[in-house]
Amino acid sequence: QVQLVESGGGSVQAGGSLRLSCAASGYTSSSYCMGWFRQAPGKEREGVAYIYTGDSTTYYVDSVKGRFTISQDFAQNTVYMQMNSLKVEDSAMYYCAADDWDCASAIQDLDEADFGYWGQGTQVTVSS
Repeated sequence: QVQLVESGGGSVQAGGSLRLSCAASGYTSSSYCMGWFRQAPGKEREGVAYIYTGDSTTYYVDSVKGRFTISQDFAQNTVYMQMNSLKVEDSAMYYCAADDWDCASAIQDLDEADFGYWGQGTQVTVSS
């Protein structure tokens, strides 16, 4: 059973930075499709960034391009998301998601239905 545990959320002022971590356990495959999603109060959950761990293909939604970076640590089975130049509108609960398939060729079209494993979330609050 794959388990995902997020950490690194917190409260920062606009313009600040945070690094989210997603530690995975129970992996049975060598490569996974991983993603970070977020959900603000009253809004639908949205995908933010994705990575296919097999070849490090990445994708970012336009609202975070140039500010967020998704990366992985093979040895630690951990995926990170470095978030810089944070804005008030980045405030949300952030979730890590994973699934066991090669999503590299479809990485621009992923949504939450493509992920079967989810973490509990970590809160990010950005104040002005």
